[in-house]
Formats: sequence, C-alpha cells, structure tokens
Amino acid sequence: MKTILIGATHSGVGKTTIMSGIMRALYQRGLIVNAFKIGPDYIDTGWHQAAIGKPSYNLDAFMLPNKTLKTLFKYHATHAEINIIEGVMGLYDGIGLKADYCSSAGMAKQLNCPVILIVDGKSVATSLAATVNGFIQFDRRVNIVAVIINRVNSEGHYQLLKKAIEYYCCIPVIGRLPVDKDFVLPERHLGLLPHSEWGDDTLYWQNLVNGIKKYIDLDRFLALAAPVTIESSSYDYSAYPNLHGISIAIAQDAAFHFYYYDNLELLKHLGAQLIPFSPIDDRDLPDCHAIYIGGGFPEQFADTLASNRAIKIRLKQAHQKGIPIYAECGGLMYLGDYLENLQGGRFPMVGILPGYSVMSKGLKRFGYAQATANQRCLIARQGSQLRGHEFHHSQFFTDLPACFTLHKIRDNELISQWQGGYQKGNTFASYLHLHFYQSPEILHCWLSREYHV
Repeated sequence: MKTILIGATHSGVGKTTIMSGIMRALYQRGLIVNAFKIGPDYIDTGWHQAAIGKPSYNLDAFMLPNKTLKTLFKYHATHAEINIIEGVMGLYDGIGLKADYCSSAGMAKQLNCPVILIVDGKSVATSLAATVNGFIQFDRRVNIVAVIINRVNSEGHYQLLKKAIEYYCCIPVIGRLPVDKDFVLPERHLGLLPHSEWGDDTLYWQNLVNGIKKYIDLDRFLALAAPVTIESSSYDYSAYPNLHGISIAIAQDAAFHFYYYDNLELLKHLGAQLIPFSPIDDRDLPDCHAIYIGGGFPEQFADTLASNRAIKIRLKQAHQKGIPIYAECGGLMYLGDYLENLQGGRFPMVGILPGYSVMSKGLKRFGYAQATANQRCLIARQGSQLRGHEFHHSQFFTDLPACFTLHKIRDNELISQWQGGYQKGNTFASYLHLHFYQSPEILHCWLSREYHV
C-alpha cells in the first residue's frame, strides 16, 4: 500500500514515458502495481493500462469533492503493493494562480504522498540545481524526495547534473533516461497517440523496460514510496439508483475509448450490465436499456464509421424507440448528420441530432468548465450544476437549443461563457466529459424511466 507521485517541471518532460516504463518493470518483477493520473486525461491512462494490464484511475479535484476523491483513492490503493500517480503539467500548475488547486502539488498534499520530480537535462549544467531548488523552496509542504533527469545521454553529463543537484538541493538523483527513438511514445495533435491506435508493441516495451532498469535505480524508487496514511470512510451509495436488470450498450473501439474507469465501475457496482459494441466493426446493436458513447477520435475513422450503415441504422432505431442515449465529445460528433474533416471531406454519421461537426487545426475548447442546466435534460434537472472538462479540435453546429450554459472561471473571474449540450428525444450529447461520482443525479436522470421523454 505504498504510494509515490511522479511530477515534473513542465509538460512534455517525459512523465508518461518514464512512469509507464517504471510500472512495466515493477510489474515484471511480480509486484502488484496500481496507476493513477491527476486530472481528466484519458490518453495517459491508456498507456498506463498498456504497461500493467489493468485500468488506471483519474484523480480529479475539480470534478470530485475532496472526501469522495480520497475515498476512491483509498479503495483502489488498498489493492496494490505500490501505487504510482502521474502528475499533470508542471508540479504547481493548477487552475489559475492557485498552486494547490487541481495541481500535482495539491494532490500530493491531499494524499500525503512523496514526489519524485522529473527534470529536463538537455543543454544545462549546474543551473539545473537552481531549478530543482526553486521547486523545493516554492512550497516546503510538498515532499519532493528525489529527482529523475530525462534527456541526458552521456554518463559524464549525468554525473555533473547529479552532483550539482545533490550538493545544492540535498536530495538524491535516482537515475536518468537518455534520448532514444526506441523510448519515444507516438504523438498527435492532442498530445500522445492513444495506445488503442498503436497496438501492442512488445519490442517497444522490452526496449523501454531495459532502459529503465539500466538507468534508473528501481530499488531506491520503491524505498522512497510512503505508506498510504489518508483517512477515508466507505462511500455511501444510497443516493444512487438501483441498476440491477439494466443493460447498457457501450461503444468501445479505436474510435471511442475515452471513459473514466470509475464511471464504468460505478455503473457495474450499482448493478448495471455493460455490453461493449464497436461502431467501427459491428453491424448490430446489443439488446439494451441504454446506450453510452464516450469520447475518442471519430475523425481518424470517419470513412469507416460512415461506411458502417448497419450500426447507424440500429442506433437511430434505438433512439426512435426512446432508449436513452448519452454521448460525450466524440460521441456528439458521431450522432450528428455528418463530420467534416480538415480537407473539407464530409462523412455521414448517425443523424440522430440535426447538426454537423467540423474539424479545426487549433483547439476550439480546452479546460475545466462549470455547466448550469438551462432546462431538464437526460443528465440533469433544470438549474442543476455539473463540473466537467472539454478538449476538442472541432465545433458542432446545430439549431437545437443548448441544454447548458457553461462557464470557465479562473481566480474567481469569468474567463469565458458558452452554450452546449444538445438533446433530441431521449438522446443527449455534449462536448463535456463528466465524472459520475460528482452527483447521483446524472445516473438518476439518465437511467431512471420517470425522467425520460
């Protein structure tokens, strides 16, 4: 039940690569390893899962109340010998100026766990010690216990950096990782390429693990982890609906795979049966009481999705029967009339929601949002407030009235406001990704018949 958090000075410094390699190496030793990711990211958790063969869980301080987050973490943590948490962005990067709010540093203090700081060693010498010292001094309550240096190829350069950091900062440097094309994870416009699109590359994992074992002291890493000491109580599920006897068809393939595992496990804990189907490959829809279509990259498979007329017809028939369909982000794009790619090509989608999505070169929306329901809809009563996350390179155009008014607030200042979330019959879709543990109302509205049209 030991825990350690892997933080970094900034995004892109190699957190996911180094953490995935360490976890894989420890997993191969026979240890029971759990993986966590701070914030709403789905892609990093996919690589974690590829490394250890089981789900990685999101720790999201924006969407979840503190007590709920701690309870879920403690529940998962008790099932492992070592719990490894990947940070988000730089160690102190949260929402606005608040270094504790939704940041890796804030989570480290919230869960009482030590931090290993990953730094970039390229083109720097003793000055790197000043960087590390700045992170240590910025908040002494954050327990930074060691450093790993990325992008350092020569042993001589590494020893210079190691000695400088240990002399000036008084904390150990437990290893490095050199620049090597065999260690690099594939990237795309949202960051890393999802593992589901890359496939199982045994040679990649073998090379990465060999590099981790050669250059990083794994015994020292394990010794620096600390026992889980947070207090938590059992979670009260009495406010949630009883879902025994409810079957939910869930889209799961290379195009649609962005799901918080706590969401899926909550549905199953409440009694629901989740039946996977593929909008890419399947021609029929499972018999079900509800449908769940998560996010993903439908634009990467637009031609294939458009060509599978059979499953689109089945989904439209389910909608016409009143089966409640809930979709997020990529699911919203899929349920529209068509998807337009960057080259102007148009691909017919399901056609439940009158509207279409258009891909863009830049981000159209990124970050946390607070949503207030303008009207009763499939996941909320009128006036209810939900918290979620948007991250997309597309826009959805429709004449349907928006179900939500969304706000982005930073340092108590309204940064932006927009409309989103669309419903037709018992089908609802929006760009907003939600964590179901924030409110029982989401599942009541979606899966209890008295709330349906």
